[in-house]
Amino acid sequence: MRDSRDITRRSLLGLGVGAAAALGGAVGCSSATAGEEPGGQAPGGKANPPFKPRLIGDGSTADYGKQPHQPPRPVPLERGEKPPQFVIFSWDGAGEVGNGLFPRFRKLARDHGARMTFFLSGVYLLPESKKRRYDPPNNPRGASDIGYLTDEHIRETLRQMRAAWLEGHEVGTHFNGHFCQGSGSVAHWTPEEWESEIEQAISFVTRWRTNTGFHDLEPLPFDYRKELVGARTPCLLGQDNLLPTAAKLGWRYDASSPGGLQVWPRKRHGLWDLPLQQMPFPGHSFEVLSMDYNILANQSQNSTRGPSHHYSAWRRQATESYIAGFDRAYETNRAPFFVGNHFEEWNGGIYMDAVEEALKYIADDKRKDVRLVSFRQFVDWLDVQDPAVLAGLRTLDVGEKWSPKTGPKSPPKPERPTKPSKSTKPSKSPKPVKSADGEEGDEGGEEDP
Repeated sequence: MRDSRDITRRSLLGLGVGAAAALGGAVGCSSATAGEEPGGQAPGGKANPPFKPRLIGDGSTADYGKQPHQPPRPVPLERGEKPPQFVIFSWDGAGEVGNGLFPRFRKLARDHGARMTFFLSGVYLLPESKKRRYDPPNNPRGASDIGYLTDEHIRETLRQMRAAWLEGHEVGTHFNGHFCQGSGSVAHWTPEEWESEIEQAISFVTRWRTNTGFHDLEPLPFDYRKELVGARTPCLLGQDNLLPTAAKLGWRYDASSPGGLQVWPRKRHGLWDLPLQQMPFPGHSFEVLSMDYNILANQSQNSTRGPSHHYSAWRRQATESYIAGFDRAYETNRAPFFVGNHFEEWNGGIYMDAVEEALKYIADDKRKDVRLVSFRQFVDWLDVQDPAVLAGLRTLDVGEKWSPKTGPKSPPKPERPTKPSKSTKPSKSPKPVKSADGEEGDEGGEEDP
């Protein structure tokens, strides 16, 4: 019998309980097909009794049990074993506004055995007529820099989010009003203000039925307070004050760091710090952050409708940038590759086309050691690894090739103390890396697990 690590990516991510058990892997999931309710046939061909989820609160959400379509239970790497190449595609906001992008990328994920993370903006489930139920920190009641969805788009977002979770994807949070400017920016929020924002985001997800009056839709099939284990902040701002609150709430990761590098992650405040990363930018001597908006900012100077005669070249450049970022990790240090997106049609939709082409390239079956997973699934894997093995992987710099001998570097031998010279100057701290939108990030406060 093959070890579960040898199973192909598509089968690894789509196994049901029975199939996984037959292959020797432990999977805590249903064998429901994509987008369907848990259930099916009992042993002997008899129908299982109708599944009755446990409604929560006003019935906006329900406990459907273990999530379907999860990978086998992760196992620790052995010393000298090459790690899989993890790739995580994620989506900020994750509202369906009638452009068909949410179902388009759900289908793409099904076709290629991928799982993703959807960072839902809570206000996307709050009708504009009820906007005063949102009291954002340091901003007027009802304010939102991303506006509110129409009732029909709220309905469609609920349908898409329900189906996505049943297909095995993760639902995180992008918080609510997306404030990035001025005194009300999330960059200035205190830990207490972040806690208020989070509680309101949870309430909009868990009380959408009360807020909308919709009673003809099925509930979201998860307990959101248990489902929610990670986030990405608006404009990648405010992480330092968010982390203490996230740790208090028991979250497991945060994906808000700007300007990260393609190296193995560390923890901050007890959470895995999973940043967007600098990746090659073909035709330039500098690198670009692994998100659609940051590529746009370097192509059309923040305009979402640049000159159309550039679209073909820009699309090709964006696609090649994602592929170059993946190839660099896959062929060298095997650091996870994080790609952030929005359901948008900027510059004629070229970034959505670029992400699709890159995902198809990454998911090619000739690379059977690639894992297209959600952030939650990735931290599940991290949490079972030997800390010494992870410490060894973290010694690999960007582009430094993995080898079976990869391991923690030996500490330097202590030198005989000498009297400092009067001319000795303190060493300079490394300069923070700027993302394309000008925000700075550093590595302060990181810790090994």
